[in-house]
Amino acid sequence: MKVAIIGFSGSGKSTLAKFLSDIYGVKVLYLDTVHWLPGWQERDKEDSKKIVKAFLDEEDGRGWVIDGSYGKLCFERRMEEADIIVFLNFNRFACMRRAFKRNKEYKGKDRDSMTKGCPERIGWEFFWWLAYAGRVKRRRDTFKEVVEKYPEKSVILKNQKQLDAFKEKVLASVSSK
Repeated sequence: MKVAIIGFSGSGKSTLAKFLSDIYGVKVLYLDTVHWLPGWQERDKEDSKKIVKAFLDEEDGRGWVIDGSYGKLCFERRMEEADIIVFLNFNRFACMRRAFKRNKEYKGKDRDSMTKGCPERIGWEFFWWLAYAGRVKRRRDTFKEVVEKYPEKSVILKNQKQLDAFKEKVLASVSSK
C-alpha cells in the first residue's frame, strides 16, 4: 500500500500518516523532516528532492506513507505512484484549532514528524500561514487538480467525523484480511 497524504497545515496529515503506517506496516516519510534542518533552517531544495527520490527509489514491495504537500519534492511522482491519495481539506478554523492543540501538547519539544531541533511553536508567521498564506489560490488549485487527475484513488476528508469514518474503514479492511 502506498499512501500520499496532502492538505493544509494543521489538518492532521502527520497523525494520519503515523496511523496508516502502523496499520499497514509500511515506512513513513514526513516531508517536514526533509524540508527543515535543526533550528528551523530550510534545507536546500535539491538536497530535499534527492532525499525524497531516494525514499521512493528504495521500494521494498511493502509500500509507504508520505505526509506532506511540498510541491517541489517529487510531487507528481508521489501522486502517480500512490495507491490512495488522501486530501485533508479541513477549513482554516479547524486547522488553527488543531495546530494550537498540537502546540499545547508539544510546546518547546520536538515531535516525531518534525526534524529534531525544531521544537513546536506558533508565532505570527506560522499563524499567518495557517490562516492565509497556506491557502492561496495556487495551492487550492493544485489540490483540486490532483483530485481531478486521480479521482479513482482520491479520498477527500473535510472534517473530523469524515476522518474518523475513514480510519474505521481502514481498520475494518485490514482486520478482515
